[in-house]
Amino acid sequence: MYMNFLTKKMNKQIEIYQNELIQTHYAEVDNMYRQIRSWRHDYHNHIQIMKAYATKKDWESLCKYLDELESDLTTIDTVIKTGNAMTDAILNSKISIAKDKKINVSAEAKIPVKLKISEIDLCSIIGNLFDNAIEASLKLSEEKRLIRVYMDIKNNQLYISFTNFTAVKKMDKIKGFFRSTKGSEHGLGLLRIDSIVKKYEGYLSRNSEDGAFTTEILLPLE
Repeated sequence: MYMNFLTKKMNKQIEIYQNELIQTHYAEVDNMYRQIRSWRHDYHNHIQIMKAYATKKDWESLCKYLDELESDLTTIDTVIKTGNAMTDAILNSKISIAKDKKINVSAEAKIPVKLKISEIDLCSIIGNLFDNAIEASLKLSEEKRLIRVYMDIKNNQLYISFTNFTAVKKMDKIKGFFRSTKGSEHGLGLLRIDSIVKKYEGYLSRNSEDGAFTTEILLPLE
């Protein structure tokens, strides 16, 4: 009876955490696309200004204006195109956040097929993995911060791999699980990933070695 109560309480906490997390992720994605829409809205104004410089043959001002536009566009450019819209959105929003925090990101992702996993569940997995990697990276000096992301289709399964360097050379496991250093919310994030992988009868592996923490996930396709 008591165990059932604890299970229900934990499930409720995970549900609340998941909903808050999804709202945060969607807000980040929406912010990125608002920036893109804003730039597109100003597109014709930019063209008119450049035409005016060209008409006056003011090449120096034109080149300076183009440099400013290039710099502005770089901050909102979509750097990852996987073939899956939701994955593109969450990856690019998280990469933008990581770069703002002076964290290098190496990402390669290809998902040209329909997935079995729902967009909400995929958002939860990628969002949690990225948030955990960002948090760990901030404990390092800027030149040591690096997150590697790789996603692809392997043997009719979606393969997800996240690797980030940590301040700890090797993390210890307690009863088969890595100990959380961020408190209850971090623990709930890990539990959420575990529950989603179990839901789709997938495979999950976490490994801490030589100052790097890697999470690998395999999820069956539709």
